[in-house]
Amino acid sequence: MSPLLAGLFVLAGLLVLLSIGTPIAFALGFISIAALVIVDGWDSLSILGETFFGGLASFGLVSIPMFILMGSAVASSNAGKDLYEALDRWLNRVPGGLVLSNLGACSVFAALSGSSPATCAAIGKMGIPEMTKRGYPKEIAAGSIAAGGTLGILIPPSITMIVYGIATETSIGRLFLAGILPGLMLTGLFMVWTIYSCHRQGIGLEALGKRFSMAERFEALPRVVPFLLIIVGILYVLYGGVATPSEAAGVGALFCIVLVMIIYRMWRVSQMSQIFRDTLKESVMIMMIIGASELFSYTLSVMFVTQSIAEWIASLAVNQWILMAIINVFLLVAGFFLPPVAVILMTAPILLPIIIQAGFDPYWFAVVLTINMEIGLITPPVGLNLYVINGIAPDITLGQILRGSLPYVFCMVAGIVLLCIFPGIALWLPELFMGPAL
Repeated sequence: MSPLLAGLFVLAGLLVLLSIGTPIAFALGFISIAALVIVDGWDSLSILGETFFGGLASFGLVSIPMFILMGSAVASSNAGKDLYEALDRWLNRVPGGLVLSNLGACSVFAALSGSSPATCAAIGKMGIPEMTKRGYPKEIAAGSIAAGGTLGILIPPSITMIVYGIATETSIGRLFLAGILPGLMLTGLFMVWTIYSCHRQGIGLEALGKRFSMAERFEALPRVVPFLLIIVGILYVLYGGVATPSEAAGVGALFCIVLVMIIYRMWRVSQMSQIFRDTLKESVMIMMIIGASELFSYTLSVMFVTQSIAEWIASLAVNQWILMAIINVFLLVAGFFLPPVAVILMTAPILLPIIIQAGFDPYWFAVVLTINMEIGLITPPVGLNLYVINGIAPDITLGQILRGSLPYVFCMVAGIVLLCIFPGIALWLPELFMGPAL
């Protein structure tokens, strides 16, 4: 049997396991063990432990639970509510200003939490009821939050960027820098579409007459600014060479816990235990996926599947942009079925040599890959953000949420096109602060 055919059988088996509800880590582990036994016999099982834990033996992985802890602390407080209220008071004079407030709050909260589901839940709990109460259609209310939540995996500090950096052995600090301007660009595209759509439909215009005093506008800012300073501080110590990502994440998590205790009076043991419980749950889930993905990658390598795929793609006598279009379609389809962390761990090591050989920058490609994963978060059949929104607003159907988020999918596609035309959007900041990549 050819390696490519064997790879198709492995992929089919994996999809069957995922379709019946098997957790991703267990599906990857089971199909890897089965394939190894079939190819190399039972003796191959002797390296399972070493391979699995070898995928976790990276000091850089320490930053993942630390950033998750930082996000859990912020998500458990009223920081999202304060962000939302502060932006609403500054943007109420713009058509569709309430939606813009939610999108702005999503982008800032995404930077604080690094998690798309956490962003959707934190901002959606306040934003969706408020928008529907003021007459905004349910599609716009839910779709804008679902799309805004996707910014959590692009705007630094981003868990997916950390995973990409570890999987491809690229600089996490440079990856964070590469995600800043594209993240702001996507936020801008979302806002431009929202203003146009709301103005065309006459939505939210009644709020234009409402005025807030400067005192009211500045009221919530003192509670929000300290968290923004943490983000600035993390970026500064990373790009200034003061600390490693793991050290920066640890200090950032500590400061976030201290701030929520001081600002939001979260002193009780039950509140703190909930923060650490959420952190432990999500961290273990991601670590299990990382370890199982390492085992899966090893299995594909033993079966010569990864080498054959790389050789096949490299042998395609096509223009580099046609090759990139093929890769984008592949990533888009993969994102429909798998979460970003799993897709990155399974595909990045295979695709990186190919895109470098084709003349593309690996940091630019990280941003393009991440935006593809963002699209997967708001498209079925998985569409994690769709289900998060449906969970916090059960009166809004999945169909309504999907219809509301589709225009933002086209904004993301436009963002990928702009990155292809102007790669400097992703590369200018890394080269400015850290010099050209070696």
